[in-house]
Amino acid sequence: MEPINDVVAVRVLSRYVVELTFESGDVRVLDLEPLLNGPVFEPLTADYDLFKQVRVDPEAGTIVWPNGADISPRILHARSRPAVPEHS
Repeated sequence: MEPINDVVAVRVLSRYVVELTFESGDVRVLDLEPLLNGPVFEPLTADYDLFKQVRVDPEAGTIVWPNGADISPRILHARSRPAVPEHS
């Protein structure tokens, strides 16, 4: 298993799509909507203004919301794609 790569910056790009910067320098994009399931995430899907209050918690190394919701940085990295596609 690869080491956990903490999130150091987040920016909302469009509805539920965020740009994540990881401590490794990777900048990745992820549509979070498919991950927002369950009681802790319901307020985020019901209130987009609340969703937009996402921020990085440096101690947790991941993104968090004011209602206490968070998502593992390992999941964020695994499910996201590079912001700029790599050319081979």
